[in-house]
Amino acid sequence: MTSIARAFAARTNRAMLTVGVGALIAIGAPIPAAAAPFAAPASAELRSEVKQRAGDLRRFYAARDYRPLWLSPSGQASSAVDRLLERLETAQFDALDKRTLKNLRTGSLRRDLDRAAGGKPEAIARADVELSQMFATYARAMRGAPRGRMLYESAALAPVMPTAESVLTSAAKSPSLDEHITQMAWMHPFYAELRDALISPGFSPNKRQVIWENLSRVRALPAIPAERYVLVDAASARLWMYENGKPVDSMKAVVGKPESETPAMAGFIRYAIVNPYWNVPPDLVQNTIAKGVLSGGTKYLTQRGYEVLANYDANAKPIDPKKVDWQAVAAGAPPPHVRQKPGGSNFMGKVKYEFPNAQGIYLHDTPDRALLKLDDRQLSNGCVRLEDADRLGRWLLGGKSVSKTGNRPEQRIDLPTVVPVYITYLTAAPDAKGTIAFRDDVYGRDSAPQFAALEGVSGAGAYPR
Repeated sequence: MTSIARAFAARTNRAMLTVGVGALIAIGAPIPAAAAPFAAPASAELRSEVKQRAGDLRRFYAARDYRPLWLSPSGQASSAVDRLLERLETAQFDALDKRTLKNLRTGSLRRDLDRAAGGKPEAIARADVELSQMFATYARAMRGAPRGRMLYESAALAPVMPTAESVLTSAAKSPSLDEHITQMAWMHPFYAELRDALISPGFSPNKRQVIWENLSRVRALPAIPAERYVLVDAASARLWMYENGKPVDSMKAVVGKPESETPAMAGFIRYAIVNPYWNVPPDLVQNTIAKGVLSGGTKYLTQRGYEVLANYDANAKPIDPKKVDWQAVAAGAPPPHVRQKPGGSNFMGKVKYEFPNAQGIYLHDTPDRALLKLDDRQLSNGCVRLEDADRLGRWLLGGKSVSKTGNRPEQRIDLPTVVPVYITYLTAAPDAKGTIAFRDDVYGRDSAPQFAALEGVSGAGAYPR
């Protein structure tokens, strides 16, 4: 397992404990009451306090029989309160707008906590409800904060805006409220460590800039995307398979060159195509195929298994490549349809995994194994080439091997259940050593500063802008 996988495993092992209600929490659906009793007794004062509040707060406290979440019966604040105050007082690092930041100021909240420490039930009730209100506002604002560009096949793949009730219920059901706040379990598990690095004194302003931009990319990922999902990081050219928030396998990948970047996108892997044709993109026909024919004749096509077609229909018939004006094609004329037959040197290899998208991006096998031995693997035309396509297939297909399906072209195998795939680009990410690993920005996406260099970020003095 790679360092980033180990780091994510360590975080998600803890984070999954705090988000065990999964999709119910994400969409704000009703959640069954906790089996374990709350330590604090029911509070008539708390019941009276929440009657004046919004419906989400009333429903949340009613579901827990009006027991405080944050404070003891004597008014003592839990350690989670300290963690939450730290988060709120550095909320500018979550890309929240100034109006929201103003609403998250903690001066009044701290005064309420001081009064609650005196043990008066009314003061305890008020402080506990204020903490819940502030926390729900903060978590929801983070989920709605600006995020990096990502193409989503469906809104079901994007982060959702939770209700205040679901935010609070998730926190209340976590085995450790302190850990829930520390890990920012309402966000993707990478988020808290990147954010903590951003406000630490251990990184230069330039590296903080990179962390800031990667936080935006992580905000484009759901907290726990699905029970099973695939994550591809184009910056490290690597793929992971996740189950229940934990990486269970990983492999090298080859991703797009700087001039043909693999886009940040999310889709549902629906099926595999075994022994696929490779339909050559028009720009490659113009820039590569045409030039190859001009220099090597039509043997260039036959030696590489290419055929020229009238169109890309399933029943399209080949046409004589000698009748094509390849000189005109190389000069920019509309190219003919060219595809590479299965087998041999086919660029798709044995199999491709389809998550249909307008960009024509696939996960697929590759015959060019030498590229996978390189450290820098941004070398494809945009698709994701796999170190072990059959291994991924067995995981996607519940143990079925795509290598045992015969030689018939274009065999479609539907997945038992669609599996989300997220392709991101992380030039800074947590590693197994508890720090942040920085990667080369091969796509140049970190080049435009989004906020002034941070100075003196140990407290609330710096404001990203």
